[in-house]
Amino acid sequence: MPLRLTRASYLDGYRFSVVFSDGHSGVVDLKDRLQGPVFLPLQNQAVFAQGTLDPEVGTLVWPGGVDLAPEYLLFRALPNAPELQQKYAEWGYVPRLAPAGP
Repeated sequence: MPLRLTRASYLDGYRFSVVFSDGHSGVVDLKDRLQGPVFLPLQNQAVFAQGTLDPEVGTLVWPGGVDLAPEYLLFRALPNAPELQQKYAEWGYVPRLAPAGP
């Protein structure tokens, strides 16, 4: 089953509280990740605060058609979760783990 957001609530600044379909939850802070022309409108905090959960696609969306993959939001919310490191490597967010040796 693909990962989806099941709940999202704007907190403050550039932060959302998020809950995922796999049971993980956390706070995602995107202040330092709104780079590039597509994200320029979201650098305005008032526009960023308009983000909502789109239940059809299962992720955060903003006016103008901007969205972020739920996998990326999970990574941003829980970057150091040991049980997620393999998934992060598969998704390309961290280097692949070396196989366990003798």
